[in-house]
Amino acid sequence: MTEARRKRVRLLQKYVINPPLKALTFAGKLPGHVLLETKGRKTGKPRRTIVGVQREGSTLWIVAEQGRYAGYVANIAAEPKIRVRLDGRWADANAVVLDDDDADARLASFDDQKHAGMVRKFGTSLLTVRVDLHLP
Repeated sequence: MTEARRKRVRLLQKYVINPPLKALTFAGKLPGHVLLETKGRKTGKPRRTIVGVQREGSTLWIVAEQGRYAGYVANIAAEPKIRVRLDGRWADANAVVLDDDDADARLASFDDQKHAGMVRKFGTSLLTVRVDLHLP
């Protein structure tokens, strides 16, 4: 996809779509979504973003719409220790970027096919991320 399309999608998500969804997710009111907290690869500061997930036990699957162009994916590649806000609580986790995983097949396995459709619609470079939760 073009760089111009990627920029338009990013601006739409950052300023229109994500702000209200972040608040709902923080409160644990948006099923199938979590807040992901990574460490900024340049600043070292906490960076939070909302992502849709498919949960399988203590593993979360994410399909990043912008692939390695997404800031949180670059942050995970630099520092895989992250935190996830799940069901209104923070949990420590490790994340792994899976370049060889079939992101389309992964999306097909998601329970929320409406979310999967939006990822396909807005995505420019799909990439799978696995998150292993450290649950008590």
